[in-house]
Amino acid sequence: MPVWEWLLDLVGLFLLLALLYGITLIVRRRLLARHGGTFELSYRVRPEHPGRGWLLGIGRYSGQSLEWFRIFSLSPRPKRVWARDLLEYSGRRAPAGPEEMSLYDGHVVASCHYSGDPLEIAMSEASLTGFQAWLESGPPGTDWNRR
Repeated sequence: MPVWEWLLDLVGLFLLLALLYGITLIVRRRLLARHGGTFELSYRVRPEHPGRGWLLGIGRYSGQSLEWFRIFSLSPRPKRVWARDLLEYSGRRAPAGPEEMSLYDGHVVASCHYSGDPLEIAMSEASLTGFQAWLESGPPGTDWNRR
């Protein structure tokens, strides 16, 4: 078999794998949305480095927790889970400098604390309103003085 046929086969195989990966991502997103509304949610891995460390993802409310899934992962499990009773909202700000290129257009950065540690997440204005409502509508027995 000539070399060009091998190369053509490899290119065809690569295109087929890329198509399967794309279809799998779409199916995964649909399955995640089935178990509750999902929304675009970016997570900052290291808040101590200004403008860097943002990962794009999908957020989903699941009972008393907020689950975060990486956008290009095939895993059906969340990469991060934040419990509502340990999560505190501190404020919001517009993305600055290189953050604007790292985040989805129109997203705002929400500054939070999780178990006392700083946490930054980014979402749309509408999703932020829903996030604040979800935090404030805690279950019976929530210590409102702590917030």
